[in-house]
Amino acid sequence: MELQKIESSDTLLTLAVFGDFNAQASKQAQICIDDVLSDDFHPQIEIDLEHVDFMDTSGIGAIVYLYKRLVESDRNMSIKNAHGQPLKMMELLRIGQAIPVTTQDAALEH
Repeated sequence: MELQKIESSDTLLTLAVFGDFNAQASKQAQICIDDVLSDDFHPQIEIDLEHVDFMDTSGIGAIVYLYKRLVESDRNMSIKNAHGQPLKMMELLRIGQAIPVTTQDAALEH
């Protein structure tokens, strides 16, 4: 798993995830998440899952952890390009009720 920080604008930071978002990847992601929480001040964070074909509960946990910490500091988060198994997992766990989730299909329609 690889995580890239992409500064989309002064207000938006995109975290692009590449590869499976599983327990091992979540440990790697924690370093980047902690960096975003302590050293980055974009008011909007976007998680791009376009290149993620598998996510387990550890990946969901990392996303929820980041979301909760951002909300505590009055920042926003969204998830984009969710598809396949990761999207099904998020739907099952009702992640979209707290975090805005856009699917890959929705992105193709616009």
